[in-house]
Amino acid sequence: MVDVILNKIKGKKIVILGFGREGVSSYRFIRKHFPNMDLVAADRSEILDTTVFASDKHLHFVLGENYDQNLNDFDLVFKTPGVNLNDINYFIRPEKITSQTELFLEAFGNQTIGVTGTKGKSTTSSLIYHLLSNGRGNAFLAGNIGIPFFNIIEDLNKDSVVVAELSAHQLEYTETSPHVAILLNMYQEHLDHFQSLSNYQLAKMNITKYQKSTDFLIYNAEDEHIPNLIKSHNYVRQFFKFGTPKTVDTGCYCDEDTILRVVNGEVKSEYDLRYRDNLPGRHNYYNIMAAILAVKVYGMSDENILKHLSTFTGLEHRIEFVGVVDGIKFYNDSISTIPEAAIAAVKALRTVDTLILGGFDRGISYDILVEFLTEQPVQHLVFTGPAGHRIKSELESRGALPADILVSDDFAEIVDYCFAMTSKGHICLLSPAAASYNQFRNFEERGKKFKSLVLSHK
Repeated sequence: MVDVILNKIKGKKIVILGFGREGVSSYRFIRKHFPNMDLVAADRSEILDTTVFASDKHLHFVLGENYDQNLNDFDLVFKTPGVNLNDINYFIRPEKITSQTELFLEAFGNQTIGVTGTKGKSTTSSLIYHLLSNGRGNAFLAGNIGIPFFNIIEDLNKDSVVVAELSAHQLEYTETSPHVAILLNMYQEHLDHFQSLSNYQLAKMNITKYQKSTDFLIYNAEDEHIPNLIKSHNYVRQFFKFGTPKTVDTGCYCDEDTILRVVNGEVKSEYDLRYRDNLPGRHNYYNIMAAILAVKVYGMSDENILKHLSTFTGLEHRIEFVGVVDGIKFYNDSISTIPEAAIAAVKALRTVDTLILGGFDRGISYDILVEFLTEQPVQHLVFTGPAGHRIKSELESRGALPADILVSDDFAEIVDYCFAMTSKGHICLLSPAAASYNQFRNFEERGKKFKSLVLSHK
């Protein structure tokens, strides 16, 4: 199947647009198969370290503000997810634009489970991979979770199953869909890139748009947008839903602490999760239901599913238990970049005494978070960054600010406040409901900083 990709590349004049982790991966793959092909690597950064590539006389760099000019001079533009083509002030013919995601799905889509959604992608993808790798074997995890698709190609065979975490940025220009597509949820997100919720939704829907009648679509029947988006298209494929008994006839639904798998309303399997504590929160039941439906496509037994569900440990920065320090329970949910995620985390943990909110302000609505904190107040709130200032102002306008708050961009000061104010036996939660890049490179750096300050506190 690698030949499908190589035939697309062979003889083409190629520019790799964005030379981070995925861009370098694309370069190494192309260079391995075409040692003397001329390649251009273009990146906005002017301080990119190019010395490691100095021996490659067929690789040329275009760096700085004008890195994205003259793209129509190339046959193929390998766009990496971080590059926003909306910033370009001229027309690029769509047939020129490709990516690792597009080429990988063209070659291996028939053995791929694709997972997308505003929240829960990484947890669900990792859980599916965990179940398959332990219960079936020959499974691989790649995509938005940090492993470029081209990095795993050499290890695949015809029986391999690839679990692909797919962001809206990766799906935006794809014209191929995976064999199994999972749509977890759709909240407003990345509007700075997509400019409208509609554009964001259209990008997400590419995960199923090109599926065939023999493919599977697993989707959240409780989501505000997904069922209507599906109804608006004349899709012909095999549908599995997850949600509640009211919305699911074939798929999975929750009944208290039990997940039931049904076909045409008839119960086929039951999964008792009463003693599961490795994935806290009701929202994770939805991730688990999606994962169960995915692995059932590949014939996993109910016994194997339950066995390996109990050994999944969750992911860093996703309602991650940091530890008990000075009698206070600290949780790191730095992955929370939208209000829905912060609400889910507070609901999951229940005894949150101090909540840290804010970061970079992307202009998303905080109405539901403000409404939630008005109705279910948290005793101590910390506001950081421009988004934090806006959330504070909206709470203040409703008269819903608690008596004890802190406004600060200094995480050391924030952690000191959390230790001083949080009651013993209760929870301090970092769940910002905002992006991190006003102060940190990414949510991982923010979460690591928080954990380090907590664990080193004296």
